[in-house]
Amino acid sequence: MKLAIRLFVIILLYAFAKAYAQTPPTYNTLTPELAAQVDAIFKDTDKPGHPGAALGIYKDGEIIYAKGYGYANLEYDIPITSTSVFRIASTSKQFTAACIVLLAQQGKLSLDDTLDTFFPEFPSYAKEITVQQLLSHTSGIRDYLVLTMLSGLGDDDFYTDDDLMQWLVKQDELNFTPGSAHLYSNSGYWLLGQIVKKVTGTSMAVYAEKEIFKPLGMTQTHFHDDHTQIVKNRASGYYPISNDTFMINMTTLDMIGDGGIFTTIEDLKKWDDAYYTSTILNRDFWDTMTTKTVLNDGTTHKYAAGLEVDTYNGHKVVSHGGAFVGFRAEKMQFPDAHFTVVVLANRGDVRPDQLASQVVDLFLDPIETNPTTEDKKGTEGNNAFAKASPITLSTKALKKFEGTYWNENAQIARKLVVINDTLNYDRQDGRVTKMVPIAPNTFRWEGFTIPIILTVESDTNPKRFALDIPGQGVSHYTQFTPVTSLTPAQVNLYVGDYYSKELDVTYTFEKLNGGIMLLINGERFAPAAPVMQDRFSVGGFLTIVFNPDQQGFRAAAGRVKNLKFVRK
Repeated sequence: MKLAIRLFVIILLYAFAKAYAQTPPTYNTLTPELAAQVDAIFKDTDKPGHPGAALGIYKDGEIIYAKGYGYANLEYDIPITSTSVFRIASTSKQFTAACIVLLAQQGKLSLDDTLDTFFPEFPSYAKEITVQQLLSHTSGIRDYLVLTMLSGLGDDDFYTDDDLMQWLVKQDELNFTPGSAHLYSNSGYWLLGQIVKKVTGTSMAVYAEKEIFKPLGMTQTHFHDDHTQIVKNRASGYYPISNDTFMINMTTLDMIGDGGIFTTIEDLKKWDDAYYTSTILNRDFWDTMTTKTVLNDGTTHKYAAGLEVDTYNGHKVVSHGGAFVGFRAEKMQFPDAHFTVVVLANRGDVRPDQLASQVVDLFLDPIETNPTTEDKKGTEGNNAFAKASPITLSTKALKKFEGTYWNENAQIARKLVVINDTLNYDRQDGRVTKMVPIAPNTFRWEGFTIPIILTVESDTNPKRFALDIPGQGVSHYTQFTPVTSLTPAQVNLYVGDYYSKELDVTYTFEKLNGGIMLLINGERFAPAAPVMQDRFSVGGFLTIVFNPDQQGFRAAAGRVKNLKFVRK
């Protein structure tokens, strides 16, 4: 009997020890009051039966708070913890950049090498594109995610690295002259991953594991280049259908470079530590990673190598966000304070940048600064506006700003419209943002933690406004009188089939209810709404500009410009 009891106790202790070993560690050196304030920020992501987010707060080389909110898997009710593995989307770019910088330090490539050195099959413009320009998004190469969408492919369509290379090689033109501008390009970072493969003779996943993840002890981090690979403790991605209903939102694509990193709060702490310790990645490595971009005209842009270097409330911040399918991520590192906040989310409607910023505000007091000319173009210059108290403007005063405005650089139209005595920014794709007046002609976007400022130049003719989004710079819009309808004769001018050799796709414009519908390869896509003569807006993001003879047009959509179509 005593032996049976003794065996029972041993088994019980073993089961307890095993269960305890499987329980993720907890970190909480915060006061209960401060921890409660942090948790309150994540209250909307911490609901039963909902996906959510993981938070990590690092200070002076320690994890001072790490917690999961919501569920990593809704099918099995698995909660999120600091050891849950998340896809971090574009936050992965710093690891791609790290591979390139390491190869440069190892003498296996130069940041001044040109694209044709690695891929001679590209058009002649590849001779003008350097590895450095791929790192800084100044190459002008069109973004493949936009190209696939314009080709009629959806989120559920599958394609390979070989397909992607063929699409890029077919692009006869760039968005702009290399080095003359900054425009985010996932293609550039995917190509960097292919360069790593070309130089090392192995995949970037293998190279990164050997040179970065294993030396740093990042055992739960990898480049995910095989969608069939099993990942322990993986968080599934979701997107809301309604307030309490979610759909799985994942991908079968195996591209890495522009994204593809799977990691955890705890592993990212080890990456964060490497910035300060420099025993594996030296100071020259980090200096290269965090040196801002200088454009051809001598102006500086905050993007460095897979990282953005900016200021936040007077503090230097090194950061990057990510968003793909049902995953969102943000890492904000404040080197001078040896302080970092990381938010990883598995629901596509979360804004981790806002959540991280609110956490930062609890820990770091603003520093009063005298912004430089460069700073005034971004976050730091907008901080005064962020703190400005709202003022009241009459509906009559607001009505003066109403109208439709055109951005020639982006080839998009936007509206300012008064709704319920409030001026709103209308993207014309169903998304409308309220704006709070903080000066007679200056407005702050409502609902954003970063200070997005719109200033109307009301004394110009035509009126103009400037939109200042930290990290993206200032965009200028000019008011115009839009075309709202077409006569049957005008509709007939545009109806027909148009072919793009670069996309290998046919766009068809057909009559529909007195207007025009765009079809892509025979499938209805969206109505083509007239904006001005020979210009149409499709879905609020695609702009079609017809040639004067209507025998062809150019298409532009965000990170893709000047796609050429000819009438068949």
